[in-house]
Amino acid sequence: MNPSKADPSANSGQVATQPSRGYITNPNDGMNAVTVSIVEDDAPAREMLANWIRRAPGFRCVGMHGSGELALATLPAEKPSVVLMDINLPGMSGIECVRRLKPLLPDTQFVMLTVYEDTDHIFNALVAGASGYLLKRMPRAELLAAIKDVQAGGSPMSSNIARKVVQSFQRPGSQPAEEAMDLSPREREVLELLARGYLYKEIADSLRISVPTVNTYIRRIYEKLHVRSRSQAVAKFTHVPGAAGAGGTGSARPPA
Repeated sequence: MNPSKADPSANSGQVATQPSRGYITNPNDGMNAVTVSIVEDDAPAREMLANWIRRAPGFRCVGMHGSGELALATLPAEKPSVVLMDINLPGMSGIECVRRLKPLLPDTQFVMLTVYEDTDHIFNALVAGASGYLLKRMPRAELLAAIKDVQAGGSPMSSNIARKVVQSFQRPGSQPAEEAMDLSPREREVLELLARGYLYKEIADSLRISVPTVNTYIRRIYEKLHVRSRSQAVAKFTHVPGAAGAGGTGSARPPA
C-alpha cells in the first residue's frame, strides 16, 4: 500500500460510527464481522484503508481518526476488534497513543501500520502494547489476512520486520534482560516462536506439544519476565531499552 496514492473509488460509502464490542453482525454478508478502526493522519490513505475494509466480507470499519488525540477520545466508545495505527501522527505519536489506549481497551488488538522499519520504532511499539507491525506498502489481501491473524491471536509482521525481531535474538554478544536468564530452554523456544508471530496451535505443532502445555509455558514466561503480553515478553527478552517497565502498560493477561 502506498499511503500517498488513494484508491479512486475510496470516496464511496460512509464509515459506521456506532459503538461496537469487537464482533458485530454484518447484514451484507451474514457473518460476524471483525470491526476495525483506523488512526491515520493522511486523509487519502485513511480513506483508502477504510474502503478496503468496507469492501471485504467479514470486516467492518467502525471509525476513522486523523490524530492520536481524537483516537484517544473516541476509540474507547467504538471498542473495535483491531486498530490500525500510524506512528507518525501530528501531536501525540501512534506509539504513545497505543500506550495510553491499551489499558482502556485490553481486548483490542493494535497493529502499527507505518513506513518506519528501524529497530527502535519496532520494539518501542511492541513495548507500548502493539500486537503487530506492518509496513504501509503491503497489498490489500495481505493486510486483511494480517487483521484476521491478529484477531485470532497471532502477531502479524511484515517479513523484513519479523526478520529484525528474530535477528535481535541472534546478535553476537547480545544478552536478554536479567529475568530472561531464568527461562528454561523450552520456555525460550516458545518465546522465540511467539516473536515470529506463531499462534499457540502453531507453536504446539512445531514443538510437538499440546496447546494447554503451550499455555502453561506462556504463563510461566509472563510470570518470570513480569509482563502481560507477548509483545512485552519479546521486547524484554531481547533486552530492549525501557522494556523493564513494560509490565505496567496494562496489556492482555496471560492465558488462563
